[in-house]
Amino acid sequence: MRGEAFAHAAYLAYAQEAERTGELDIAELFRSTAATELDEHFTEEAELIDFVRSNTANLRVSIAGETEEHTTTYPGFAEQARRDGCLPAAALWEELAADEGVHAERFRIALFAITNPGSGVRVPVGVRVPPVPIEATEPVCTGQTQENLLTTLRGEAFAYASYLAYAAHARDTGRLRLARLWENTASQELGEHFAETANLYGLVGSNERNLRTSIAGEQHEATTMYPAFSRQAASVDEGEAAGLFAEIAHDEARHASAFLNALVDLVLGGGAETDEAATAADRQPAPDRPGARA
Repeated sequence: MRGEAFAHAAYLAYAQEAERTGELDIAELFRSTAATELDEHFTEEAELIDFVRSNTANLRVSIAGETEEHTTTYPGFAEQARRDGCLPAAALWEELAADEGVHAERFRIALFAITNPGSGVRVPVGVRVPPVPIEATEPVCTGQTQENLLTTLRGEAFAYASYLAYAAHARDTGRLRLARLWENTASQELGEHFAETANLYGLVGSNERNLRTSIAGEQHEATTMYPAFSRQAASVDEGEAAGLFAEIAHDEARHASAFLNALVDLVLGGGAETDEAATAADRQPAPDRPGARA
């Protein structure tokens, strides 16, 4: 599930670069693939393990996660960044830690309002934050701080996907303000936190690099990871899980093929970036791919 959430977010980031450079077909391919990763793969895996519980249970999980990031994870990452001499990352994590503290408090108020219906306290709805553009960049940091940026990317992408699932359940159960709270919080996790982290990490490169990274990951999932998951599930008589993993493996194979066709068209059509910025981006090591994921 975490991998599918990360793939969804990364593909949307790649789509921004494709659109910015006029490769609209590639942009649409990345967006449609991102939708499959979230709306089908993440959602089906979540349903299989009963990931979404009651509104109160979902709030308690969210409070715990946001509090941990506010008090421990992001302050620790900021301190490591200062030791590594990467001050932009330290500033980013200080910002994120403060934001997560706000999220945790809103979720606490929402939980109190739901569990104390006679209190007069209303569920807050939060605010929708304008998205930050994601651009093709070179990594700003190195070492452990660079690894921590990747951890942040994965965590923010998973929070976004999780909160949308929680919001859908809240809406289905008539908790419309709670649904808005989760949706608005999710928008900040992806549109601001993931985006700002991606720009520091160097997640997005040229269209050619983004396609090659995606192909490698989808091929790994189609031929190695999900077939292994399917066999393991079948060996313990988990037929539903085995079938789902086999289905996802076939989907990832189709994604790899579509990305490969797009890459061929890009290169043969003369669309591959050859400017100095793209060449510099391509020299960077490929990020932990949206695909080599569990």
